[in-house]
Amino acid sequence: MCSHRTSCPSADGNTGHIVAAHPEQGWSLLCDGAIVFDDSGELLPDGRVVAPHRVPAERLAVAA
Repeated sequence: MCSHRTSCPSADGNTGHIVAAHPEQGWSLLCDGAIVFDDSGELLPDGRVVAPHRVPAERLAVAA
């Protein structure tokens, strides 16, 4: 599926290369078939879902 020289990593590692980016829609397709969403969630090629892993608002830095 990918065209880069090294073999595709497995979808579990989340280290694939972006082959199609749609920032206006909030997602990117990786060479391993995974779809990564801007909210940090993922949809893996086998249909499994990785829930978004956001930082709680209390832990975000606040500019003074």
